[in-house]
Amino acid sequence: MTAGAEVLVGLAILVGLVGIVVPILPGTLLIFGAIAVWAVVTGGAVAWTVFAVATTALLVTGIVKYTWPGGRMRRAGVPTRSIVAGGLLGIVGFFVVPVIGLLLGFLLGTYLSEVQRHRTHRDAWLSTVHATKAVALSILVELLGGLVAAGVWLGAVLLT
Repeated sequence: MTAGAEVLVGLAILVGLVGIVVPILPGTLLIFGAIAVWAVVTGGAVAWTVFAVATTALLVTGIVKYTWPGGRMRRAGVPTRSIVAGGLLGIVGFFVVPVIGLLLGFLLGTYLSEVQRHRTHRDAWLSTVHATKAVALSILVELLGGLVAAGVWLGAVLLT
């Protein structure tokens, strides 16, 4: 693979990492796809080993990102509908208030859903905090998988 093509693969991986933090882009899929294209074009044992390690990291963290935070939310008593409401209002907020609107919309949507359920500010706010921590944990777990995949790929590119 030419150096220019490897730079494009690296840029796609970088966009994928941003897509994990800003959940509008399919971050994990971009990283997986970029490394898959690189492995196919480059070929050889090193490329396929990198692809296997990257795929494993992305799959394992993909599973963990749903099970670990989800379990924490269930134990805290936060229903899925509150996360969905927060996510939908977060998407609206992203377009209304650039950059921080996603976070503000998520917090507002989750809080409004929880205040309807709990009927008190204190309980609704506690549930909102639990939901926010769970979503942040989910993002961090997915980001870890993306960084491991990116690091393995970058190491292979620099060493070969």
